[in-house]
Amino acid sequence: MTLTVSGDHFMLDGQPYRVLSGAIHYFRVPRDYWDDRLEKARLMGLNTIETYVAWNLHEPKPGEFHFEGNLDVAAFVQAAAQHGLKVILRPGPYICSEWDFGGLPAWLLKDPNMRVRCSYPPFIEATDRFFEALLKPLVQLQYSHGGPIIMVQVENEYGSYGDDKAYLANLRDTLLKIGIVEFLFTSDGEQGRNLKAGMLDGIFATVNFDHAPEHAFGLLRELQTDGPLMCTEFWDGWFDHWNLWHNTRPAGRVARIFERMLKVGASVNLYMWHGGTNFGFMNGANHVFGKYLPIINSYDYDAPLSEAGDLTKKYFALRKVISKFAPVPDEPLPAPAAKLKLDDVQFAASAPLFESLAAISMPVFTPNPESMESLGQNYGFILYRTQLPGPQNGSLSISGLRDRAQVFLDGREIGVLRRNRPNQSLKIKVPKDGAQLDILVENMGRVNFGPELMDRKGILSGVILNGHYVFDWQTFCLPLEDLSKLDFSAGRQSLDEPAFYQAEFSVEKPLDTFLKLPGWTKGVAFVNGFNLGRYWKVGPQKSMYVPATVLKPGKNELILFELHGTKKLQAQFNAKP
Repeated sequence: MTLTVSGDHFMLDGQPYRVLSGAIHYFRVPRDYWDDRLEKARLMGLNTIETYVAWNLHEPKPGEFHFEGNLDVAAFVQAAAQHGLKVILRPGPYICSEWDFGGLPAWLLKDPNMRVRCSYPPFIEATDRFFEALLKPLVQLQYSHGGPIIMVQVENEYGSYGDDKAYLANLRDTLLKIGIVEFLFTSDGEQGRNLKAGMLDGIFATVNFDHAPEHAFGLLRELQTDGPLMCTEFWDGWFDHWNLWHNTRPAGRVARIFERMLKVGASVNLYMWHGGTNFGFMNGANHVFGKYLPIINSYDYDAPLSEAGDLTKKYFALRKVISKFAPVPDEPLPAPAAKLKLDDVQFAASAPLFESLAAISMPVFTPNPESMESLGQNYGFILYRTQLPGPQNGSLSISGLRDRAQVFLDGREIGVLRRNRPNQSLKIKVPKDGAQLDILVENMGRVNFGPELMDRKGILSGVILNGHYVFDWQTFCLPLEDLSKLDFSAGRQSLDEPAFYQAEFSVEKPLDTFLKLPGWTKGVAFVNGFNLGRYWKVGPQKSMYVPATVLKPGKNELILFELHGTKKLQAQFNAKP
């Protein structure tokens, strides 16, 4: 009653079984839309759904677990079963997925000696505790217990990170101890070295790639000489970084590669089949050739199903390929969902950040600037403040900046320092009576892949003025989790400093829509208290997906935390992204 291997194919219920799977991450898609997305997977001809598990959402603080609402993994698995779909579960603890810290919780980094994805005892203890909380309720949803889960992954692309086989073995043993009896597997990139480093004796290996399946499967065959061929991540699209180009992959090319895999009998998981959104501060980042590259909020991925859940050309092309090898439901396909367009929304009030600090944060006093994690903060912004004696002129720099800092002297911005310019400095002129120095640092997303994974945020070393460290700081943590105490009574005003802007708009019937902010520079958008994520005029993302689930009939509220000020004081809700 479990998935097994017979020769060069899988067996399920005594019959050969080819996995035709699509990746959907429950945490990137509003729960109210799960059924819609899963039904579209069935209609395409898929028989399986794959999902990662985001540890950082489920355990935001050590020992505090959340499996309710959009984090109800069991409900998502059961919903897949109701649509006739099997499930591949990839519980982590690390998932990459262009997600902050690869899904690992930021609080791990409070330990100055922390080492992740290895046999470091505190990390092992934390992962074991999380797996116990996550997986015990899912044991009964395994296929051998009458549920849909047929495969469970041991770690994720570990060969691209390290070679601690004892760590992998501990994860395997923890899964078995908890009661996971379904088919265990590993998945790694197509490079032979990575494949070998990520494999574990007795555990089935699979490979990930975006082209040349013959080459990738050939490498897999050299290391695993028998059993079915499986691509756990066929990258049918790709993700985007801020201030770079928008990635697309032609539907026809993707379909041709997909067909070549099916012709040799391989099992395939389309990554992504439906990407969804990195809501809030959950986007990850990459560190490539010494450059830090944060990822945008949209995780549309140029996938077969768009960010808003609509069928794309790629959906139809891949469905046609599947129909040559497996039954595809002969049923009508749904039309694109209706979208909402509103007249321009006018902002009625604003509240400067510096005047609002007392309402949203309490200062912490330290000799030196400390990292976010050491102060118990996971995401958002952090403001460092000190008094500089005068008069003095000179150069100011930040050692260990993560990731972007706006520098203010007596409330006036004097410049921006960036992580990718570690030797950058600002000229500073402190008057005779001294001045207040404020440094607002934005955590733009933790690295999610590769050796730079231990990506603490804030100021990691110190602030240097004329060759000397500056001491005696107040620090304001700004996770922006609750904006209800902001005071907008001063009314409408255009500001040239970091500020919150408030607008109200009416909706007759909530529908999906796209928020566009022409004339605004950089910041974060909140609708009815829900953090949509970041906007930034540099692109490539020009609008933000707003699901109908965060709107309500009647009056709604939009708040922007704008870092650089604007004179526009308008926003648009459009029917197209």
